[in-house]
Amino acid sequence: MLVVIVALVVLGGGGLLAAYGRGLWAPLLMRLGGPRSVADVIAKVGPAARGRLVPHFRKAGVAWPPQEIAMLVFKEERRVALWARSGASWTFIRNYPILAASGHAGPKLREGDYQVPEGVYRIAHLNPNSSYHLSMKVNYPNDFDRRMAVRDGRQRLGGDIFIHGKDVSIGCVALGDLAIEELFTLVGETGHSRVRVIIAPNDLRVGGAILHDDAPTWVIQLYRTVAAALTPFPAWMESSSSIDVRGMRKGPMAVVK
Repeated sequence: MLVVIVALVVLGGGGLLAAYGRGLWAPLLMRLGGPRSVADVIAKVGPAARGRLVPHFRKAGVAWPPQEIAMLVFKEERRVALWARSGASWTFIRNYPILAASGHAGPKLREGDYQVPEGVYRIAHLNPNSSYHLSMKVNYPNDFDRRMAVRDGRQRLGGDIFIHGKDVSIGCVALGDLAIEELFTLVGETGHSRVRVIIAPNDLRVGGAILHDDAPTWVIQLYRTVAAALTPFPAWMESSSSIDVRGMRKGPMAVVK
């Protein structure tokens, strides 16, 4: 019986270390294997990632790589809507479910609050040596975040906000390994300076903003800015996806007899 208990403890501890201790063992593993470049990663995962994602672009009638990319992150609905354009207008490409993200509705205010930021951002750079398979750094805090921090007298705003792989996250957005391989390849071949990242508490195109009890007074201004940034991306264009505009997976269509 004691042997069984010890085995369970070891297995449970190993599972927790694998899921939540990547910050400890992943850098060591990376150091042993040597750092990877963005080009190294795209050469390795790019062919399969393109094979999965290019058909969505072809169906949407958008060239690969596109002229510009937008990722709409909806925290309440737990989904990321990918849009792209090669001309004047934006076209919906596909949805990605968010596998993990901590916090609640409302902007990130300080280091260690476990909040996913809200606002209009860019991709600062790609990280091919992430502890979470691959990642893309969001340029939080942006100018608006800094201005509101000065207004509130806040310091230590935090940072290192990423969209990454795996299915665990604290303050970031985890999409799983296959999804991040697709987006990493897409952003790498399009150029990270041509990517918009709009993070909203919920889909403001289909309903009012969710306001948390401790939301600062300026959050109304923030949500007006986010809602305006979402206007080029009509929600109805996303309704043909297997994930509906609320972020729920659609069931099979009913057959009327």
